[in-house]
Amino acid sequence: MRLSFTHKKIYMKQLFFVLIGFALFGCSSDAQQFAVSKTPEEWKKMLTSEQYHITREQGTEPAFKNAYWDNHEKGTYVCVCCGQPVFSSAHKFESGTGWPSFYQPISAKNVGTTTDKSYSMVRTEVHCSRCGAHLGHLFDDGPNLTGLRYCINSASLKFNKG
Repeated sequence: MRLSFTHKKIYMKQLFFVLIGFALFGCSSDAQQFAVSKTPEEWKKMLTSEQYHITREQGTEPAFKNAYWDNHEKGTYVCVCCGQPVFSSAHKFESGTGWPSFYQPISAKNVGTTTDKSYSMVRTEVHCSRCGAHLGHLFDDGPNLTGLRYCINSASLKFNKG
């Protein structure tokens, strides 16, 4: 089937807008498969409304008004959704941002990253590699050890002392 010149222009215009949409809004990470998977109803039963909003709907908690931004105890931070260890207090530092900040995860395989193009910005989203929970964002303004700052929501974490 041969398309007329007019139909080709319409087709190219439609293709252009589809590609612009992907460039601006990206693809959803919902298509990823994770070892721990639950329905939204199951997540809502086990999480507080704040934890659900942050971990399952990519929300953010207020700066300086969260559980761990000023925590100086030794221990391990685990994903609130599945319990996977994600950060260590040994890698935590004072960023002055009001959220717990780490210069590296406990293990690179325990967290994943995706491009976040929400709010007309391009950022790197950090999620739990086991269940896909949104943890926070990754920035390149951290200390000299790695140059990285994992800016993490306290509500996405549970702290285990020791």
